Amino acid sequence: MKLPFAGRLLAVAVLAAASATLPLSQAFAADAAKPKVGLVMKSLANEFFRTMEDGAKDYQKAHAADFDLVSNGIKNETDTTAQIDIVNQMIVSKVNAIVIAPADSKAMVSVIKKAKDAGIVVINIDNQLDAGVLKSKGIEVPFVGPDNRKGARLVGEYLGKQLKAGDEVGIIEGVSTTTNAQMRTAGFTDAMKAADMKIVSVQSGDWEIDKGNAVASAMLNEYPNLKALLAGNDSMALGAVSAVRSAGKAGKVQVVGYDNINAIKPMLQDGRVLATADQFAAKQAVFGIETALKVIKGEKVDSKDGVIETPVELVLKK
Repeated sequence: MKLPFAGRLLAVAVLAAASATLPLSQAFAADAAKPKVGLVMKSLANEFFRTMEDGAKDYQKAHAADFDLVSNGIKNETDTTAQIDIVNQMIVSKVNAIVIAPADSKAMVSVIKKAKDAGIVVINIDNQLDAGVLKSKGIEVPFVGPDNRKGARLVGEYLGKQLKAGDEVGIIEGVSTTTNAQMRTAGFTDAMKAADMKIVSVQSGDWEIDKGNAVASAMLNEYPNLKALLAGNDSMALGAVSAVRSAGKAGKVQVVGYDNINAIKPMLQDGRVLATADQFAAKQAVFGIETALKVIKGEKVDSKDGVIETPVELVLKK
């Protein structure tokens, strides 16, 4: 039966009212299908994190229909307060997920709990959050990244083959409160002990070129028989190379790093740097984003004890 015009108007009004009562998840299904992911970086002055961010942006452009991306980072590796502010801003902007490379493994946990309490999916990349602090806050955050200890051990083992038992070496550590710095130092230590090297000093270079240079210079001055400097990242290795040259010990003191940034590659080729580790910076954030999108969709994420391990490889002169 065909309704008269007035009846048809009434039917339309009833349908409109009914649709207005649908849950938001249904009424805005189109919006929910395209989540917003917040990427929180450490220092964008570090080439490694710029490469990581660029990789994430390229990935988003190739998958623009699947998600939106907002990214931000801090000016230096130790500015934890600024990174906390960035996370708070992303909570206010109601992102669906946060993928974070935390500046501090412990200090960032409270604001991450705040994000999770707001219903935001959080994925940890690059530097693993402290398991004990996470447990004390009653939260779990998946870590997507490489085994830093294994990567550093690969570098250290290769260095050990170039040295003699009993040789003195120094380790330039990253920010000492970060898990990845601790794990890389542990990996270097594993390899040096296995090769019967003498570790004479472990000092923090805060992941930065200038601080790495200052620490390396001090070690070279204090330990004139030093045969190698093991830097926890390539930025500090750049500083160490400069210190070795300034001390007139080029070719006499080996330098190794970690990250395989572009600036280190010519130094590998001419011997100023013996080895580094590649953990595929351009893909690091992408791995985290892919995991976040799976969690948002309710898909199963394969992990072992909350860790999704990504590749790390030894890099030598070609």
